[in-house]
Amino acid sequence: MAGCAQKDDGAIFNGKNLSNWEFVVEDNAVPAEQVYLVEKGVIRVMGEPLGYMYTREKYRNFVLELEYRWADGESNSGVFVLIEEPMNPFPKGIECQLAAGNAGDFVLLGGANLNEYVLPEGVTERPRFPVIDKQHPSNEKPAGEWNKMRISVNEGIVEVHVNGLLQNRATSEVKEGHIGLQSEGKEIQFKNLTLNRQ
Repeated sequence: MAGCAQKDDGAIFNGKNLSNWEFVVEDNAVPAEQVYLVEKGVIRVMGEPLGYMYTREKYRNFVLELEYRWADGESNSGVFVLIEEPMNPFPKGIECQLAAGNAGDFVLLGGANLNEYVLPEGVTERPRFPVIDKQHPSNEKPAGEWNKMRISVNEGIVEVHVNGLLQNRATSEVKEGHIGLQSEGKEIQFKNLTLNRQ
């Protein structure tokens, strides 16, 4: 029926392998399969070298839900949406931050923009990685415990919920792009990825 959400989780992650994803490893330092693995339905992203995996398909209006946890102490990572151009080691797109203590921030990568971003007071030049801070104090769980993240994109309006709390909302002029999971720092694990097209 027109207007109804269409579940498409199998297309983003089938629980067995990463056949629907492409991979970026900084300087092609090691084979991608050493950085991005699947074990028992869980995606393991090793954190080093720097890079990301991204969907072969571009998505426009959708709700992405997933769970993530730090396997070996808190570190840094992110979920990328609206990737316009896959580049090495950072794409042009929007990062929904997962870095410990900052989950829910937006980071603008590769020249991407969100309408709500303004230069901090006293800053005259746009930084390399502009940030729109999350709206509430961190509500993440300790390392080793699973967190839930829900990201919705609707005609460029990006919302991110962390453990049920709306942490950020902003607007992009870009309406469509790839989805990515970042390798940066220590191992992070993802499971129960579901995607509903709107």
